[in-house]
Amino acid sequence: LDLRCLRLIANITRCFFWLGNHFEIALLTQSVLMILAQLALLYICIRYRPRNSPEAILTSARPLSFWQWQTYSQYIEFLAGLILCQAILFLIFGRSDVFIGILGFAALGLESTLPIPQLINNYRQRSLYGFRMSTLVGWVGGDAFKTIYFFVQQSPLQFKVCAVFQLSVDLGTQWHYLFTYSS
Repeated sequence: LDLRCLRLIANITRCFFWLGNHFEIALLTQSVLMILAQLALLYICIRYRPRNSPEAILTSARPLSFWQWQTYSQYIEFLAGLILCQAILFLIFGRSDVFIGILGFAALGLESTLPIPQLINNYRQRSLYGFRMSTLVGWVGGDAFKTIYFFVQQSPLQFKVCAVFQLSVDLGTQWHYLFTYSS
């Protein structure tokens, strides 16, 4: 799936997680801003997509052309349906600590898996061709800082576990560079 789709789903779900487990407002604000940024990027991508893209010529191979729709309103309708489904589930199960925990792991787990396609690609190529050192340092450094922050701020368990997982994926993604070129 498109990374915008996954980021939107993860951050929307994280907002529902906040309703059941009030973590820091800064982390909730980050999710809201990410949703807005991803919606803006999605709009730009749809508005300026090439005329011969699968979405424009209706040749998507995905079932129901999932996340390759023609208009911005179709994406908004899907996200509205997702929010409605999550709201109904939250109203039914929102008092359950197990449900809230699963919601948190779903949101943060989805977000922490986003670097996995890059890990697979680097492994297949046995190379980090095209990556700048500054990008690599920023990627690992940012996730390392985030992980430390979650532990220092006593963030919920879901943040800690998923941050450690994402950092390990980051390091796995860059193992070739880190261990081959570091000497």
